[in-house]
Amino acid sequence: MSIISELTKALPKNSVISGEENTRPFECDGLSVYKQNPLAVVLPTNIDQIKKVLKICKKNNTPVVTRGAGTGLSGGALPLKDSIVLGLSKLTRILSIDPEGQTAIVEPGVRNIAISEAVEEYGLYYAPDPSSQIACTIGGNVAENSGGVHCLKYGLTVQNIEAVKILTIDGKEFLFTRQDDGLGLLALMTGSEGLLGVISEVTVKLTKKPQLAKVIMAGFPSVRECANTVSNIIKMGVIPAGLEMMDKFAIEASEAFAKPGYPLDAEALLLCELDGSDDQVSEDLIKVLEVLSEATSVRVSKNEDERLLFWKGRKSAFPAVGRLSPDYYCMDGTIPKRYLAEVLDKISNLSKKYDLRVANVFHAGDGNLHPLILYDAGQPGELEKAEDFGNDILKICVDMGGSITGEHGVGIEKLDAMCHQYNTLELDVFHQIKAAFDPFSLLNPGKAVPTLHRCAELGNMHVHHGNLPHPELERF
Repeated sequence: MSIISELTKALPKNSVISGEENTRPFECDGLSVYKQNPLAVVLPTNIDQIKKVLKICKKNNTPVVTRGAGTGLSGGALPLKDSIVLGLSKLTRILSIDPEGQTAIVEPGVRNIAISEAVEEYGLYYAPDPSSQIACTIGGNVAENSGGVHCLKYGLTVQNIEAVKILTIDGKEFLFTRQDDGLGLLALMTGSEGLLGVISEVTVKLTKKPQLAKVIMAGFPSVRECANTVSNIIKMGVIPAGLEMMDKFAIEASEAFAKPGYPLDAEALLLCELDGSDDQVSEDLIKVLEVLSEATSVRVSKNEDERLLFWKGRKSAFPAVGRLSPDYYCMDGTIPKRYLAEVLDKISNLSKKYDLRVANVFHAGDGNLHPLILYDAGQPGELEKAEDFGNDILKICVDMGGSITGEHGVGIEKLDAMCHQYNTLELDVFHQIKAAFDPFSLLNPGKAVPTLHRCAELGNMHVHHGNLPHPELERF
């Protein structure tokens, strides 16, 4: 009996999808330049069905690629040719809400924004807000350790979950909580990209809605002046709820798409949100406005609708830029904030080198860059140029003391860049952790952690005598 027949027999009707045309909607995630049809797709509706799938896949030595909404941007949910895609989009129940304890227990297929909608009546919300929050699932958020425009003050996913329940390839259940024995297994699972287990349940931390929130929108005559202002705001001791930066290209694209009222004469735009009590917001607002002396334009949101409109432009940046080019390549890297201006200059030089336009949109407050490289996949060699451009950006991030990823994960996109950031011993530890949870390497194999052989072939095993490049630089 084939594995598809076994799965079809074990699961309810219409739970198993097979055939090239039928599985095509699952051939990629948000990194659509890489596509591969899986052997089949299964869509369970409960935990017992997931266990059956895992049992059958283990018996047949068949890889399992877990998928949420497919909004990831690093190829983490890209199927393998001989794999089963385990789609969790039907596990959408909010199991419980504890308003006093400010937690909720949800299934992995619950959409990010649906959590906030469900707890709104209690004056609560779920803080991490990726640009894809209307579609992305909490399971995918945990797998990638997603952030969003408010992660500066409220943290990434790892700071906003209390517990995660996972299933191993054997179907065994494990509960990892913040109250463990110091091993940090909850943090380990957050951002593990489906390599260690299948997320079956998440306990999220809820946040009280602030009394007041205002957004300051400031235009600047240069990217450097805008970047320097980011550092100055942080130095004052003000912790904004969000601190986002966009360059002129991104400003123009977002304004044409969402019409948030962005200043088109600005070379760079800063969005700074302040929230808290009325008094606190008023006090912080005075401080921030003092720092904005080099800005060519300053606007403060007059009401909640205008605040949301300012953010709508930023959250629409990705689709907005997508209207200006047949294809774009979204990068994700982090750097220490003090190097923002320097790194943006380097990206500008790379844009000239590769003759490809780039729009810079990023979480300025925590140094998380999202350069959008525009290219035309229909033109021979342009995809390769875009990939090389992106890899050069990631190398710059590492060399400046940062990391190759902030919130998009590694997937398949950044495997080569991993060779630049980590040495042989570190990569070997990653593989040992993988083997401890998944000894048969059936859970999302070939993602996130490159083999040492791959790094050697690339000539990227650059670390000698245990020393990283540029040891004089402070690291995260």
